[in-house]
Amino acid sequence: MKKHIKIYTDGACSGNPGPGGWGAILVYGETEKEMCGGEADSTNNRMEMMAAIMSLESLKHACKVDLYTDSTYVQKGMTEWLKGWKARGWKTAEKKPVKNDDLWQRLDAAAARHEVKWHWVRGHDGHEMNERADVLARAGILTIQE
Repeated sequence: MKKHIKIYTDGACSGNPGPGGWGAILVYGETEKEMCGGEADSTNNRMEMMAAIMSLESLKHACKVDLYTDSTYVQKGMTEWLKGWKARGWKTAEKKPVKNDDLWQRLDAAAARHEVKWHWVRGHDGHEMNERADVLARAGILTIQE
């Protein structure tokens, strides 16, 4: 039986583009693991994606995952848009290149190893785990400015 993991993610940017950070909290039963990181030059959307990528890539075995994000870009990208982008060779419906296709491909590969349900939560609305992920994402920005 696969482990059931809950993941809460967030991304942040100081300027957009600008220095960015991502944060994630992985929960398995009573065990929690916090992660964060950052990049010197990024965007908010890329950091939202990196939070999901890094958390999924950190799982050593195939798991059932409930992933919570306040990014409709990530949630809709994975549940609504991805299939069409792949079918069109990473082009949008308007035949333009998909933005952040490098990260979409990486996120797609990371998610494919697991059974992932993508959940959207309203950001900055008092959701305890989303607020904690936001603190981690902001801390991720500091890791690159030291």
